[in-house]
Amino acid sequence: MEHKALRVIISGGGTGGHIFPAVSIAGKLKEVNPETEILFVGAEGKMEMEKVPAAGYKIVGLKIVGLQRQLTLKNIINDLTVPFKVVGSVLKARKIIKEFKPDIAIGVGGYASAPLLFAATSMGIPALIQEQNGFAGLTNKMLGKRVGRICVAYENMERFFPADKIVMTGNPIRKEMVPATAEMKAEGIEMYGFDPGKKHILIVGGSLGSRTLNDAMKKWIDDGCPGGEGVQVLWQCGKYYKPETDKFMEGHKECKDIMHSDFIKRMDLAYAAADVVISRSGASSVSEFCATHKATVLVPSPNVAEDHQTHNAMALVRKDAALIVKDAEAAEKLMPAALELVHDQARITEIEKNVAQLALPDAAMKIVEEAYALLEK
Repeated sequence: MEHKALRVIISGGGTGGHIFPAVSIAGKLKEVNPETEILFVGAEGKMEMEKVPAAGYKIVGLKIVGLQRQLTLKNIINDLTVPFKVVGSVLKARKIIKEFKPDIAIGVGGYASAPLLFAATSMGIPALIQEQNGFAGLTNKMLGKRVGRICVAYENMERFFPADKIVMTGNPIRKEMVPATAEMKAEGIEMYGFDPGKKHILIVGGSLGSRTLNDAMKKWIDDGCPGGEGVQVLWQCGKYYKPETDKFMEGHKECKDIMHSDFIKRMDLAYAAADVVISRSGASSVSEFCATHKATVLVPSPNVAEDHQTHNAMALVRKDAALIVKDAEAAEKLMPAALELVHDQARITEIEKNVAQLALPDAAMKIVEEAYALLEK
């Protein structure tokens, strides 16, 4: 298919899980035609206003907030302002569209997607949305009836969207996320100071960290690391929890086989070195585990809308492609489950084989092809 130069608005954000796919799609659009013009539209005060310019793209912010589900006075006041901010954001979105004159609008979920894509579709601009999760978010469910294409990463999404608009593309992920070669594994083991004769567990709490995963690790260490013989652990505790983790580990200097860090620069090599990964089950993370063929123990975060991390995890668990431990049970069950798995090579091999079959590589390119196909209609 010929890839003519386009003018594209990409909208959404709020979390890294929305921003990374958006930037990845933009990169692929520029790759297939460097003349393509891209404008991002995000929510003022959210992380996209910093991350998108850092990736080299222009972004405009809308004064939009999401509905808060917990009943507190602050949240009630917030929710009362939402309708007014939505109306203001739709009006500003219409102005942005008139000025930029896009050929197509692409939404990746998050607060800013709703007003931008609502305005675009009402003005006759072709539109596409990408739903990263196994359980569609409120914004994308509302937009599904209005847009021309819906790119998804999980099966059975016709529960949320018109079936004739759905295309299975997968989630865009970092290009370095590939199955580990023997050379990558050796490089990862050397980089993180591992002993090649031992088994290795990687705990990924995200850039800010996860209280649940950190508490599960601390309990296991306090208990004397039962079952940890011949095992080394690389523990990403996150920036927010680094000072308290440093202090905790100061009191456990006997734990020579546990390395902790707030941030992991070369995640590809950390995955390559690990026999088992422990993680939350955000959409981008799950897609990376599929692409890297990793055996994982997933602990879905309960603090996300529509409990979509549980749906993401269960899509793998149902195909025997991951293990799951509930957040509320992590302190007691997480490390025992991970250690039992890391000592069972046959089980690891079986999970790796099953998760590999769920990988959807080249998702960004597939989404770009769908955008061009929509314009051909």
